[in-house]
Amino acid sequence: MRGEPSCPKCGGRVRAPGLFADTWQCDLHGTVHPLQPVVPPSVEALAVVVGRTRVPVWMPWPLPVGWLFTGVACAGDDRSGGRATAVACSGPAPLGGPGELILVAEELGVGLGARYAGIEGPDPGEYLRVDKPADGKVLAAGRPTPLWLVENTPPDRAVFAGEARGLWLWAVVWPEESALLMYDELVLTDLRDAGAEVDLVPIGALSPRILD
Repeated sequence: MRGEPSCPKCGGRVRAPGLFADTWQCDLHGTVHPLQPVVPPSVEALAVVVGRTRVPVWMPWPLPVGWLFTGVACAGDDRSGGRATAVACSGPAPLGGPGELILVAEELGVGLGARYAGIEGPDPGEYLRVDKPADGKVLAAGRPTPLWLVENTPPDRAVFAGEARGLWLWAVVWPEESALLMYDELVLTDLRDAGAEVDLVPIGALSPRILD
């Protein structure tokens, strides 16, 4: 994901708007919202995404004890604005060892959440059963938000999805046992509403998960 924009669905190269198309194009997926290059995590990197995006930038706030902000990604361009965001956080897993969490907010059809989930996208679709009680719950911008486990994902992770502010909200956690994080009613803040508190976010090294 470094260097130049890529397809949010597959990570492949994309062509910029030009003579024959006025949108970004992926050879495999057609019109896409380009995923911008990921830069090392910093307050400045967060500020760029927060200033560009038209969708929430979700982060657990306060972060769980010992956890750090470890990356941010945004799909969209200067003309359309951000149509998907991904925030990575890393810290001690509930059952020991390192844990990682990526939170994705996106419009219908962007496909970034499905990519981190490791499923065919662009949306949860048949992988998400909402005809049963929710498997987890978060408090997103002060509103109780149910999340359901996404089925048939790779065994190294647990994936939850639901809806917040009229958009998809994905939570992808590694390892799979770190799903316990999602049963504690994690409090999520949209960093667009955080103001100067963004300057207080503790920062760690770039997570390789957000580069996958």
